Amino acid sequence: MDANKYVNAIARKIKCDGRRKKEIKKQLMTDIRTRMKQGEQLEEIITQMGTVKEIADGFNENISLKEQKRYARNKVLKIVLPIVSVLVFLILYAYWMFPKSFDIEQSKYFNKEQVETAMKQTIELLDAGDYTALQESAIPQMQTLLNKETMDEVRELLADDWGERKQFGAVYMVELIQGSRHFAVGEITVTYENVSATYRLTYDEKMCLSGIYVR
Repeated sequence: MDANKYVNAIARKIKCDGRRKKEIKKQLMTDIRTRMKQGEQLEEIITQMGTVKEIADGFNENISLKEQKRYARNKVLKIVLPIVSVLVFLILYAYWMFPKSFDIEQSKYFNKEQVETAMKQTIELLDAGDYTALQESAIPQMQTLLNKETMDEVRELLADDWGERKQFGAVYMVELIQGSRHFAVGEITVTYENVSATYRLTYDEKMCLSGIYVR
């Protein structure tokens, strides 16, 4: 086992938020590298430090019960959010494949420029971490998912550090009809310093955020 795999395995078993895990991983890697520079072999270092479980248990003993409960809740949300996104995507995809999608420029409910502005505002709020404003602009079913812990976990699936936003790409959008309900669905790729993220954002007739999918 190399140093990165060893440290990552430990971090996965520690019940704390992503930021604290980063600090712990950095601390462990620094200790290992320092000892290797002093002539110690990695195998000897790992043996002396202990097993993955032993080290993780040691860190968990110093993490409050409240933080561990928050970690457990966020872990559940991390599982739920992709499931919700997949379900939304499947529903939208099904209607996209059938004759239920329309050119948004012909819509009686949505204005193309208004939707594009709303999409960019949503992304700017996500980047700024203004979850209060995001929740106020979303349907009730989305509000519980729009929080720092959940979105940090989602962002980390693409990269640990996105860096500053550099530019918005072209926007593609359609109007989707589900029964008697109308939705504006837009997709845009945003370039950051360290990663490019594609957002698929859905809005209802009142321009409330109704779905978000990031890849």
